[in-house]
Amino acid sequence: MKALVTGISGFVGSHMAEFLLSRNAEVVGTIRNRSRMNHIEHLGNKIRLVECELRDPFSVETLVEKERPDLIFHLAAQSFVPTSWNSPIDTIHNNVAGQVNLFEAIRRIGLNTKIQIACSSEEYGQVEPGETPIRETNPLRPLSPYAISKVAQDYLGYQYYKSYGLHVVRTITFNHTGPRRGENFVTSNFAKQIVDIEKGKKPPVIYVGNLEAKRDFTDVRDVVRGYWLALEKGTPGEAYNIASGTCYTIAEMLNTLLSFSNVKIEVKTDPARLRPSDVEILLGDYGKFREATGWKPEIPFERTMEDLLHYWRSQT
Repeated sequence: MKALVTGISGFVGSHMAEFLLSRNAEVVGTIRNRSRMNHIEHLGNKIRLVECELRDPFSVETLVEKERPDLIFHLAAQSFVPTSWNSPIDTIHNNVAGQVNLFEAIRRIGLNTKIQIACSSEEYGQVEPGETPIRETNPLRPLSPYAISKVAQDYLGYQYYKSYGLHVVRTITFNHTGPRRGENFVTSNFAKQIVDIEKGKKPPVIYVGNLEAKRDFTDVRDVVRGYWLALEKGTPGEAYNIASGTCYTIAEMLNTLLSFSNVKIEVKTDPARLRPSDVEILLGDYGKFREATGWKPEIPFERTMEDLLHYWRSQT
C-alpha cells in the first residue's frame, strides 16, 4: 500500500507519516524548497520525499503519474487563520488550487486512488445558540478567508466525487494539537511562552488574545488515526466531523498548561492577538464518524497538554 502525504513536513503530516509507517505502508511525502524538515528528521530514510509545488498543475501531474499512490492524505495548506486576514487571496489560491490540481491529475490519469481531504471546523463559523454540538448538517457561515478556502476544498471534494466518481472522503476536523504544533497556534504559543519563562528567557508574563472563545481540542495522534479510518471505512463523497465532543474555553486550556508548571505567571491581553471576527464556540458531534468507522478519541486532553509542554521543553 503506497500512501502519498501532501505537506508531510508539517505538524499533522509528520504524525500522519509515523502512523502510516506503523501500518507498514510505503510513505511518499511532498515538500517545497522552503519546507522546514525538523518535524520529520527522525524518520530518516523510512519515508521518501518529493519536491512538488502543488499550485503548479504540471508538477502535480508528474508526481501522481510517477508515484500512482493507493491513498492520498491531502494535508498541505495555509492553515493559520490570522495569516489569511493578511493575505486572503494567497490563502484561497494556495488551498484551492493545490487540491484542484491533485483531483485533476487523478482524474486524467484514471487512478482509483482514495483521497482524504483535511477540511476544518472553521467552515461552520458563526454557530447560533442551540446548534451545538455541531453536526455535519449544520449551515456553513464562514468567518475568515481561511474558512472560505476550506469550504471551497470541502465542496470541491463533493463535486469531484459526484461529477467524476473520485473516491474522496471529507474530514471536518475541529481544533487539534499535540507535540510539534507550530508556535503560531494558540496551544503551542502558550506552551512555548511558559517554557521560555521556565528557562528564564523572558519575564513571567504570558500574552493572550481572546480567552473566552470555546474550542473542541483533539490530540493530533487521534486525528491521524481518524484520517486512516476515513479511507479504510468511510463512504466516498461523505463529510465526517472529527472532534472530541468536549469543549474548553481558551482560558481553561491555558490554566491546564499552567497546572503542569511551577512558575508563577501573570496573564496579560495583547490587542494584536485579537481577530477582526472570531468564532465564539466550536464543539463537534463526531457520532456519524464513530458509526461509520468505530473511531473515538483516546488521548485525554490533560495528557495532550502535558506532552505539548514536554515537547517545547525538549527544544533548545
